[in-house]
Amino acid sequence: MSATDAGAYTEGGTGLVRLVVLASGEGSNLQAVLDASRVPGFGAEVAAAFSDREDAFALERARRAGIPAVALPYKKGRPRADYDAALADAVVAKRPDFVLLLGWMRVLSNAFLSRFPGRVVNLHPALPGAFPGTRAIERALAAYRDGAIPTTGVMTHYVPDEGVDSGPVIAVAEVPIRADDDLASLSARVHDAEHRLVIDTVKNLIDKFRAETQRR
Repeated sequence: MSATDAGAYTEGGTGLVRLVVLASGEGSNLQAVLDASRVPGFGAEVAAAFSDREDAFALERARRAGIPAVALPYKKGRPRADYDAALADAVVAKRPDFVLLLGWMRVLSNAFLSRFPGRVVNLHPALPGAFPGTRAIERALAAYRDGAIPTTGVMTHYVPDEGVDSGPVIAVAEVPIRADDDLASLSARVHDAEHRLVIDTVKNLIDKFRAETQRR
């Protein structure tokens, strides 16, 4: 990340690591981060939330928390790189130390990722190497019923390139699948695990970033 793109922590501002969240849907993981950021000593703040959908409830969660909520809808036919470059410009203006993809349903191109090297983190509802892309929970349940897997889980990972859910893993949590599970019950447990894992991940990022900053 260039000096001009750096967050308030590196500029000697609030002393809090600045997070920008990208979310396409309900934003329950955004809510988990917002709640944690209100705890004294947490060490991070949400600087803004962005969505590619104007009706995403994640934006409403941000507004209720007094956080800037920005809708940047993707229009069909627009070159992907053009959209991602415009999104990157808008995100850079919030001076994030990290960009969290929490239910963001678009694969980001290098037009975005190159602006935040080593600072983009994704949350995915599956274990590393399993069920990349959409409908991961549904696919895990089907695989369990076929006898292919005994359990599922969630992970956080860095997003260094355009690979789908394939970047270096930060943290993992297993989620058991029960014989009487349906999609709703398994989804509920996976989402609970996501909420815990994303907070653990943010704490990990805070510690790592502070250590890096002190070495500069």
